[in-house]
Amino acid sequence: MENIVSQSWLLGQLGDANIVIADCRFALGQPESGRKLYEQDHITGAVYVDLEKDLSGAIMAHGGRHPLPDLGAFSILVGSLGIDSTKTVVAYDDQGGAMASRLWWMLKFLGHSEVYVLDQGYTAWKAAGYPVTDEAPATYPRTFSPKVQRTMLASMDEVKDKLGRPGVVLVDSREERRYLGLEEPIDRVAGHIPGARNYFWKGVLGADGGWLPAAKQEQHFAGLRDADEIIVYCGSGVTACPNVLGLSEAGFDNVKLYSGSWSDWISWEDNPIATGEE
Repeated sequence: MENIVSQSWLLGQLGDANIVIADCRFALGQPESGRKLYEQDHITGAVYVDLEKDLSGAIMAHGGRHPLPDLGAFSILVGSLGIDSTKTVVAYDDQGGAMASRLWWMLKFLGHSEVYVLDQGYTAWKAAGYPVTDEAPATYPRTFSPKVQRTMLASMDEVKDKLGRPGVVLVDSREERRYLGLEEPIDRVAGHIPGARNYFWKGVLGADGGWLPAAKQEQHFAGLRDADEIIVYCGSGVTACPNVLGLSEAGFDNVKLYSGSWSDWISWEDNPIATGEE
């Protein structure tokens, strides 16, 4: 797997000065819980990265519930964690890789190629008896120089412009009931962007919570092979990232993230909304 590293691999790299481990644990609706869990214990050497304080910007009228942060400020933060172009970054969480995938995507978006997500997550690491600590590591600030990969990102206007265009496929990463518009526990409007296909993000994971191997990812996303361009979204641009990563594992290189996602789409009053099966 190109974007996933095993627990045993990371165990063998602990203490390597060229690797930065990022703890991305976060529970929606409990914004302090991730940092508290980190302070209790974490993988030895890991720094903490907060979904809402570090990987998201301020909520505005548009942009969704987890808008992308200011890229300059984020780049300074990345540097303060000791990350530059020479470092390999391994991100983990306990949310099936959703939060870690957000950091993975953001670093890829800013041109950092050596970034990976840890298979299975923190609970499995701890259960295996691998090293954990409650001590925060010393960090040595470096200069992170972003090189924005504009083709990885789709704006609301771009999504709207491409609705119904042959060859462009929208992927909705939320649970089926939210996609169908049968329920909406978070956002004020239920439904999906017209024409979108539903691939619930947890479909990239196996029964053990680990990431499916590349061949299984290819099978999972086989229905998208004919697409010229794939635009992935979810509720707020976070759980779409595991699907983007899974598509990368499956060999797709024509994938964009609509970072504002459903919560941004419905903030524009005249945007069309669909419910039910497509």
